[in-house]
Amino acid sequence: MQLNDSLLNKRFRNINKLYEEKKFDLALKKAFKLLDSSKNKDREVLYKTNYLIGNIFYETLSFKDGVKYFRVNVKSMVYDSLRIEDHNKSFDVSLLLIQNYLRLGSSYHKLKEREDVQDIQDKELITKYRDSTLYYYNKILVYSDLDKRVLDVKAKAYSNLSAFYINDSLYDLAKKYANKSIEIHRLNKNKVNHAAALGNLASIYLIQEDYKLAKKTYLEALELIRNDNSAKAVRFKASLYANLSWSMYKLKDYKAYEFQDLSYGIKDELRDTELRGIVKKINAENNVNTVKKLVLKEAENKRLKNQRIFLAIVISAFVIILSLLFWVNVYKLRQKNLGLQLSQTQLLQHQNIEKIRSESQVRILNATIDGKESERKQIAETLHDSVSALLSSANLHLQATRSQLNGEIPIEIDKTQEIITEASQKIRDLSHTLVSSVLLKFGLKYAIKDMADKYSNSQIKIDTRIGETRRYEQNFEIKVYNIIQEFVNNILKHSKAEKAMIHLNEADSKLYLRISDDGIGFDKNKIINKDGLGLNQIEARIQMMKGDFLIDSALKNGTVIKVVLPILEKEAINLV
Repeated sequence: MQLNDSLLNKRFRNINKLYEEKKFDLALKKAFKLLDSSKNKDREVLYKTNYLIGNIFYETLSFKDGVKYFRVNVKSMVYDSLRIEDHNKSFDVSLLLIQNYLRLGSSYHKLKEREDVQDIQDKELITKYRDSTLYYYNKILVYSDLDKRVLDVKAKAYSNLSAFYINDSLYDLAKKYANKSIEIHRLNKNKVNHAAALGNLASIYLIQEDYKLAKKTYLEALELIRNDNSAKAVRFKASLYANLSWSMYKLKDYKAYEFQDLSYGIKDELRDTELRGIVKKINAENNVNTVKKLVLKEAENKRLKNQRIFLAIVISAFVIILSLLFWVNVYKLRQKNLGLQLSQTQLLQHQNIEKIRSESQVRILNATIDGKESERKQIAETLHDSVSALLSSANLHLQATRSQLNGEIPIEIDKTQEIITEASQKIRDLSHTLVSSVLLKFGLKYAIKDMADKYSNSQIKIDTRIGETRRYEQNFEIKVYNIIQEFVNNILKHSKAEKAMIHLNEADSKLYLRISDDGIGFDKNKIINKDGLGLNQIEARIQMMKGDFLIDSALKNGTVIKVVLPILEKEAINLV
């Protein structure tokens, strides 16, 4: 038995190495075989193999499959954790148990986020995911063990709970759990996770518009990992720099642009190095699914193969009989079909003409919109980069003239500087109206937040809920921004709403946009063919972007707008 246990452990270590190398397909195939070998022989290997299989599914985004293996482990280990004396003392059942709890909580958390992103309306399912997330995270929090590894798992649970409550806008709870996570990571001297937890806390301050405290906390987080160039630390730096730059921009500190450039530089580097990894991951996901089917359903496939052979024989005989009947009647039908074909040809020609006319109208409309967007961008950039720079230069010359004058400064200089300052402000405002400078500098996420801030007032409050987004190809960002702005303008003009929400997220290489309001709504059937809300132009734009568009509205019941757009990526820059 000792020899057998030693061999099983050795096999597990080899499989775990494959997992760490991200060779998921090969690791999964070997792990399934080890699972069969370790049953009724070595509970330690059995539990660790179940956990490994669950992690492979988690890493390849197959969360539902992973949950099955984590749950099997939990069910067995809850009993075994009361009998630790029966185990090798080097194997800590309790530690592996709470690691399974963390993965279960994270898996349900991810499933809930996925449902939110894709706007699934199954409320019962979303409630199940939400309750399960909290249940398993809270199972970890009751542990009082002071072991450093247990505390690290608790800190991750606190951090995840903080993110969970941020998403639910429960900021006091989010702060509470973020601070608990920070404290543990500080004690454990884990600088990378400490920085990540500080980033969570700073993001709460950012959402609550406490920009000074957000800036201070982001800087504290960055200082912790300033000299750490590990992959994990670099990812956190990119996110921290991006959010820091927005905090500074809101504080009118235009050094923000430097930090934004740092963030973009890191993200572009990560994107270049990850392209190969993305391909490998896709292959791994496909291979994982293939292996799962081959290993778990091998017996069923044999049975189905025999059924298919029998079915093929029956179908072949049936096809032969049908063919004979067909050729008996084909001559009779041929004469009849000649007349029908002529009518169908005429109908198809008419339909093709209408289709070409419709597509031409859409192309003309979009060419017009593209031309306007391009022209507005060009004018905005000229105003912002050239005219503003000239006015700033003129102001500096006047300031230099002041220092050279002895005695009283002529009143004309003061008035000239006031006029230049006013002109500069008007230029900035005009430039922002043509194309959002926030969009060009910071991207969609912050441009939408800025739009919501600008349009919110005592009559209507516009909130945003923006998940995982990044920088995209610039013209794509401008088009998406203009679509959102058009919808928001309609809300302001027609809805009489008190609250509105802009929800944007990325999943599966698509942008999911959901805009809702609690206004008076409208009869979609009466308004859809009119130009009053500009729906025809918006629909044409979305159609040309190969997206999907849906409006759900009724009188006195508010409006929900859903748009799904395939993402147009930034073009890679080839350096010579």
